[in-house]
Amino acid sequence: MSGLHQFTAVSVKGRGLLIEGAPGSGKSSLALALIDRGAMLVGDDGVSLAALNGRLLAGPAPATEGLLEVRNVGLVPMPYVDSAAIALVIALDPEAPRFIEAAEERDVLGLRLPLVRLWPGNAVLALRAELALERYGIG
Repeated sequence: MSGLHQFTAVSVKGRGLLIEGAPGSGKSSLALALIDRGAMLVGDDGVSLAALNGRLLAGPAPATEGLLEVRNVGLVPMPYVDSAAIALVIALDPEAPRFIEAAEERDVLGLRLPLVRLWPGNAVLALRAELALERYGIG
């Protein structure tokens, strides 16, 4: 895969979820909560991205493959998948709108992907991310 990017990614029931946000916004914490709910880690705070056959594929960065940063604990080994086709981009954004009618779009490596902004710091953030994936994710 080509191109290392500062995202966190997980695979939820075989569908890739790319999480973006400012440093300290909760990307790794959301990934941990999703993993607790059955998701698999793809990569944390750095993923390899490649466009292939009209899909965006994410894979782990070699330096942090299989590791998730758990705040106040450290780097923790996690089961992971080698790649996932991204179905949705989640942006952790304290200015996220309360309601949306449709997903926004994000251009990543020339591919247009649905994007949903979620307000970080909520006990049900992982559930909201899963619902957004079900409702707005592709494939």
